[in-house]
Amino acid sequence: MSELEEAFRALKRLTPSRLRLEPGAGAAPLSAVLDFQASHASARDAITMPVDWAGVTRAIAPAEAIAVHSRADSREVYIRRPDLGRRLREADLARLPKGPFDLAIVVADGLSAHAVNDNGGALVAALLAAFADLNVAPVVLVEQGRVGIGDEVGAALGADLVLVLVGERPGLSVTNSLGAYLTRSPKVGTPDSARNCVSNIHGKGGLSLADATHKINWLVRYARKLGVTGVGLKDLSDTVPLLD
Repeated sequence: MSELEEAFRALKRLTPSRLRLEPGAGAAPLSAVLDFQASHASARDAITMPVDWAGVTRAIAPAEAIAVHSRADSREVYIRRPDLGRRLREADLARLPKGPFDLAIVVADGLSAHAVNDNGGALVAALLAAFADLNVAPVVLVEQGRVGIGDEVGAALGADLVLVLVGERPGLSVTNSLGAYLTRSPKVGTPDSARNCVSNIHGKGGLSLADATHKINWLVRYARKLGVTGVGLKDLSDTVPLLD
């Protein structure tokens, strides 16, 4: 095996992404074309298919969950009007309990139902166990929701911190990646610079659920200690011990 081939195989072990076509002249082989088309179809399905909210609810039981909907009435509206995906329907807003709470956890479909179906329930269950000492609000499940909807939900709940778990934009290699966004003192209009993000949570070479739980737990503990999230809170979870 040549040195170049060894380097390629080593690189291939680090990512599920397509790195090259196999050597050879002529057009792309049929297997590569079919694989690309299948991946493209899976990515489109991740965006358009609905989340199995009943399955998520079962996964986090016996914790209480509240199902709500953004102001985007359909998937088509959600795609065209990102602003509506950041706001909650008035009727659903009125259903949220009033805190105060230390933490609110929001699960939104975002751009990948696969991400929420595959990882959302398990991650919420792990986080609830990690935050057993905190006053955590009922888990809010948002259909047609974006990251920013956590600001309105967190403010309505009276939560000091809001954590939004959302399906990330699918790619041709990974369609079930989940992102986590932590914001202190949430309110409508909070800039993205005020959030901490833990992304690429999935089981296909991404951040494992155990590692994601550790990072999020670390960020929540230090956000409570320092009173800040976003650019004022650097993720040092790999080197700085977790607070007791």
